[in-house]
Amino acid sequence: MSQKPSIPKGTRDFGQREMARRNYIFDTVRSVFKSFGYSQIETPAMENLGTLLGKYGDEGDKLLYRILNSGDAFASVDFNSPIAPQVCEKGLRYDLTVPFARYVVQHQGELSFPFKRFQMQPVWRADRPQKGRYREFWQCDVDVVGSRSQLCELELVQIVAKVFALLGIRVCLKINNRKILTALAEVCGYPGKVVDITVAIDKIEKIGLEAVEAEMLEKGLSAEAVAVLRPALTLSGSTASKIAAMRGMLSSSSEGMKGLDEVEELFSLISAAGVDMQCELDLSLARGLNYYTGAIFEVKALDWQIGSICGGGRYDNLTGIFGLPDMSGVGVSFGADRIYDVMCGLELFPKGLEAGADLLFANMGREELAYVLPLAAALREEGLSVEVYPDSAKLRKQFEYCERKGIPAISVCGTQEAEAGTIQVKKLSSGEQRSFSKAELGSAAAFVLGRE
Repeated sequence: MSQKPSIPKGTRDFGQREMARRNYIFDTVRSVFKSFGYSQIETPAMENLGTLLGKYGDEGDKLLYRILNSGDAFASVDFNSPIAPQVCEKGLRYDLTVPFARYVVQHQGELSFPFKRFQMQPVWRADRPQKGRYREFWQCDVDVVGSRSQLCELELVQIVAKVFALLGIRVCLKINNRKILTALAEVCGYPGKVVDITVAIDKIEKIGLEAVEAEMLEKGLSAEAVAVLRPALTLSGSTASKIAAMRGMLSSSSEGMKGLDEVEELFSLISAAGVDMQCELDLSLARGLNYYTGAIFEVKALDWQIGSICGGGRYDNLTGIFGLPDMSGVGVSFGADRIYDVMCGLELFPKGLEAGADLLFANMGREELAYVLPLAAALREEGLSVEVYPDSAKLRKQFEYCERKGIPAISVCGTQEAEAGTIQVKKLSSGEQRSFSKAELGSAAAFVLGRE
C-alpha cells in the first residue's frame, strides 16, 4: 500500500475558500499601500547565504533554510573541511527586509529616493511549528528608504490603522525605540551585551518577567544590573509619564535621550494626525532583529489571543552592509497568516467570498449552447464572472453544483429563450426570476450583482 501523501509540518494547503479569504486580505492591504504612494516589487525566493547570514542574530541564523547546490552536492565534498559552505551557497529568504536592502543597493541607479516600496511574498523559517507560527508564511511589507524624517514613521502608523480598520480587527500598536534599549544596556553597566539583553526582553510576553531576568543572569548580567533594568520593563502610566520617568533613568546617556526625543516626537505626530487607533509606548518591546536602530513597532489583536500580527521599525545601517552607507529606512511587515487566523476566529470575513462565479449558465444541450456561449462572453464584458456547466446533465445536478459552489444566480436558456432572443436569470437565495432581452444584458448583470 502506498504511503498517504502529506506536506511538511509548518506548511498548509489552501483551498478555494481559504484562497478567497486570503486574497481579500492581500487586496485590502495592497489597496492601502497604493493609496499612500507605494509601488510593488518582488525578489527571488532564494538569496545567496552571504546576503542572509549575520543579519538576524545568532538565533535567526539557526532558522535559515539552506539549499543544496545541486542533487549531487556531496559528490566532491572534502569531509576534512567544514561541509556546509561546500554544499550550500544559497538559502530561502527569512524575511523581506534584508532582500529589499540588497535590492536597493543593487538597483540604486534606477531608483528615486526616498524610495517607497511594498512587497507581498512568502518567507521561510526553520522554526518549531505551533499555533500562529509556521515554517512557510506570507509577509506584506511596506518600507521607505532614503529619509530620516519621522513623518515616514507616522505614515506607517497611519497605514497600520487603515489596514486593520478596513479588516475590522481592533488592535493596539506598541511602540518603543532601539536607542532606549541600547541606553538601558549602558546604564546597567553592560553596553557590550545589548543583543543578549534585547533578545531576552523580546520574550517577556511569552515567558514572563522572572524568566527574562533569569535568562539575563545566565547571559552574564549581574543581579544589580537586572535590578536596574526592572523598572523600565514594568513601567506603567501615560506616554508622557513614561517618557518623564525614563528621562530620569537615562539622563547620563545621550543615545537614550535621543531615543526618548524621537519617541516624544512620534507620539506628537500621531496625535496631530488624529490617528484613531490605540497606540502605547511599551518599553519592554525589543523585537529581536539586530538591524533595528530607531523606532520599533508591534501590533497586537485585542480580541483574539495570538502573537504579534504586524511589526517593524527603523534601520539606519542595513544597506551599508551591502556597500551603500547612510541610507536610512523604516518599514513594517503584516503577517498575512496570523491576520487570517484572527479573522477566521472572529468571523470577520464577508459572506460569499469563496463564490467562484456570479452566474452559472445551465447546459441544456448542443443547440442551446450555441445560443448561450455568446451571452456568457457578453456578460463577462459587463463585469460578471460567468460559468457554463460543461455537461448536459439533469437540471437538478446543475442546481446542486451552483449551490455547492455558492454561485448566487443561474440562467436556464432553452429553445424557447433562444427563439425569443431572451435570457432567464434566477437568484437562488430569494427565488426571484427575471427575463431580459439580449439588448438588456447590462441590466441582467446589474440584477445579478444587486446594483439595479
